[in-house]
Amino acid sequence: MRIRVGCEIAYELEQVTPMIVTLNVHSSRVSDLERPDYLITTPSIPVEGYRDSFGNWCNRLMAPAGRLTLKTETVVRDTGQWDTMDRSAEQVQIQNLPAETLLYLLGSRYCETDHLADVAWSLFGSTPLGWARVQAICDYVHDHITFGYEHSRATRTAAEAYDERRGVCRDYAHLALTFCRCLNIPARY
Repeated sequence: MRIRVGCEIAYELEQVTPMIVTLNVHSSRVSDLERPDYLITTPSIPVEGYRDSFGNWCNRLMAPAGRLTLKTETVVRDTGQWDTMDRSAEQVQIQNLPAETLLYLLGSRYCETDHLADVAWSLFGSTPLGWARVQAICDYVHDHITFGYEHSRATRTAAEAYDERRGVCRDYAHLALTFCRCLNIPARY
């Protein structure tokens, strides 16, 4: 299977603006690319690339005042096979979680665990621990939110997506991982 991926984003900037953009395919899939997914800027400006601690390719630049367009494009070769599932995956009790995972239990600007904790426990507190609980969260979010590009809003939080019942891909992800974090399941987007 061949999947064409990419983006084209245009900005109108009133002043020179430092930016870090993460628009490239993750490093784990680089060998599956038919060609590199270089970041192209219009106008042409210097771009410094680096890999973050999660393996994401990040591009650092100083965007000039005026119009700036960022574009990437490539084709990913994929088997089309579903990710493997481990239905027997257990949930590690919070006191036994490795220290490096505790960060992924915290709330954030988009994932307000403090606003959604009671909702999460009322919806999923009686579901079996482990894989079944995470699947119940994913199923609920899938059924709860109506997808539509017209619903896109860069500032929508997980609580707002829950209340408004609409959004785009990142809103699904934010709501699901917020519910996970509320239930002591480390999760990140």
